[in-house]
Amino acid sequence: MTQNPRPDDSPVRTTDPSGIRGWLFDLDGVLTPTAIVHMHAWSRLFTPYLEAQGAAPYTDADYFSYIDGKPRYDGVRSLLESRGIHLPEGEPTDPPEAETVCGLGNRKNAAFNETLADEGVAPYPASVAFLDAVQAAGCLVAVVSSSKNAPSVLEAAGIADRFEVVVDGAVAARDGLPGKPAPDTYERAAELLGLPGAECAVVEDAESGVKSGAAGDFGLVVGVDRGVGRDVLLRLGADVVVDELDELIPDLQRNRKDTE
Repeated sequence: MTQNPRPDDSPVRTTDPSGIRGWLFDLDGVLTPTAIVHMHAWSRLFTPYLEAQGAAPYTDADYFSYIDGKPRYDGVRSLLESRGIHLPEGEPTDPPEAETVCGLGNRKNAAFNETLADEGVAPYPASVAFLDAVQAAGCLVAVVSSSKNAPSVLEAAGIADRFEVVVDGAVAARDGLPGKPAPDTYERAAELLGLPGAECAVVEDAESGVKSGAAGDFGLVVGVDRGVGRDVLLRLGADVVVDELDELIPDLQRNRKDTE
């Protein structure tokens, strides 16, 4: 477990989870390994597309830098801008064949859903163990995801019944909330749990997600290193970085015993 030495002018937070009453989990890459499914879907979209445009080839580094954790159309726009490609925005109802930002985003979404239906998804065992410990300690939990597919992923993973509060891409669009790296979706989840942000922890694996946690008034930002890199997550605002969430269970249980 790696902790972040925070600069003097940063928001006051702690690596001690004892004051945390709500845990706000990102979904893809934190609770479920669907980040890999997303990575493959984005690659299937952009590898041939960029080649046809004569642009620099698509790489996994592009996913982490421009796409990971962002709302789908924002990810399309960001990646295209990195190559100097500008397309009409289009409409969310655009067919996947449309040469628009929305069309490309819908093309990626179709690939993702096909892969999810074919392969299914299981939650990370260590994340489920931590979720068990958190709920046993009496804490509240929510899912905060940029994806509009969050409900179907939670159902496929068999953990939908664990979360009464889900703030996903559909909720953000409906309520006019800016997506990550803005903190608004996490703030809405805390509000729906009936908790102040300072009593909630944000749990993220994506650069944009850690930025959103650091930008808000949250008590703790936990980074889960699924490939971005520990140093990067710490630099962007994570208070503590783990490889798997069950690394936090001893601290959670120790604090629970101290308060009994």
